[in-house]
Amino acid sequence: MKKKVLAALLAGAMTVTLGACGGNTGSGNDTSKADDNTQGTTDTADVSKDAIRFMNTKIEIDGALKEFAKQYQEETGQEVVIESLGGGVDVNGQLKNYYAAGNMPDIFAFAADSYKSSFKDWLEPLDGESWIDDTDYAFKGEDGKVYGMPFALEGIGLAYNKDILDKAGVDPSALTNINAYKEAFEKIDSMKDELGITSVCAVAAESGQMYWSTGNHMMAVYISQGKDRTDKDIIDKLNKGEIDKDRMGQFGDWLQLLFDYSDQNVLISGTYDDQLALWATGKAAFITQGNWIDPSLPTYEAEFACGLAPAAFMEEDTDGIIVDAPAVWGIYNESDKIDACKEFLKALAESEEGQKALVEDCGMVSPYKSCTLEPSTPLAKSMLPYIKDGKTYAWDWLTQPEGIAQNATGAVFELYAKGQLDKQGFVDTMESVIKDYVASNGSN
Repeated sequence: MKKKVLAALLAGAMTVTLGACGGNTGSGNDTSKADDNTQGTTDTADVSKDAIRFMNTKIEIDGALKEFAKQYQEETGQEVVIESLGGGVDVNGQLKNYYAAGNMPDIFAFAADSYKSSFKDWLEPLDGESWIDDTDYAFKGEDGKVYGMPFALEGIGLAYNKDILDKAGVDPSALTNINAYKEAFEKIDSMKDELGITSVCAVAAESGQMYWSTGNHMMAVYISQGKDRTDKDIIDKLNKGEIDKDRMGQFGDWLQLLFDYSDQNVLISGTYDDQLALWATGKAAFITQGNWIDPSLPTYEAEFACGLAPAAFMEEDTDGIIVDAPAVWGIYNESDKIDACKEFLKALAESEEGQKALVEDCGMVSPYKSCTLEPSTPLAKSMLPYIKDGKTYAWDWLTQPEGIAQNATGAVFELYAKGQLDKQGFVDTMESVIKDYVASNGSN
């Protein structure tokens, strides 16, 4: 592998502006365009001094949150103003601007990757809140205290079109190791004309636009697949600038399998929209995305049955998916409405109306054990058995060194997808760029 090629790719990756996906508090590629009232430009001069200001970073749930806030005010008298950011707004940057201006919201969303680097000193401890015992996903800081309330779970695996798999005679429940995938891919590929598909997989690895998918969500498979949620060995190594070379080699075999059975145009130069369209229009059996693509499926009139299968990249069975809270809600520790904020968050987590708002109206998977409501969207619904059976692995990729996907590892996925690296080159280059990035930027 020529170092000049890698250097050029890395330089290009560094010029990309961090979008709503993977780098801030969301995980999907939210391509929705927010209007003037959802770009962080709310005129806070018009907000009552007694109102709670709530900064939401998932634009797709703006309406449902506002409706719940309206109901909450009618019941309690407490006004809650929802300020939603979307359309590619740099969430972390916006919060820092608010802080510099002395205009911080009372409640705001953050993710594990931005806690230590940006918000550690701004958050109110939430220990003692009743919802903590009802979830396994409360966010804890370095001191062991709870600082974030989870509001949704998202899953990473290999999304499949069940209608295609049924026609091909492939049982998705058997896809729990790489050999099962090899057999399934080969069979589906041999039936492409009969099945009406153009490729087995929809994968996009161009690093300029897709680093968040490869360097974060696909890298999550190397970091966490098959690992107990408390086992942090692989992520701890990565944060020291080290890799498990044998595991990375197995991961390389998995990637090569996906790449070999992918639409090559989408793989090398496709956008997120190209990747999603290929799968959502029934032209590919699998896609390397998670349940965050659910809200986009009606756009393509995708009515086929679908679900999430494990990204089982090893020869031994790993029959779970990677599930966690991609973001949490925290309370600004200098707010003069801390108790009121806690009551509002408690209502969202525990009340019947709050759980309905989050699950049915927002279409999210609840992180709370007491919640009996189920989402109606197909990929989110397919996560529930994994969660119920305890077959989940943690989103430890969130605690990678900040910016490593965009500025280092994303480019390596692209080189491998293009065939400019063989398996050994992939492993060696991953080892090199991770070591160099941590040495230059530190761990998260």
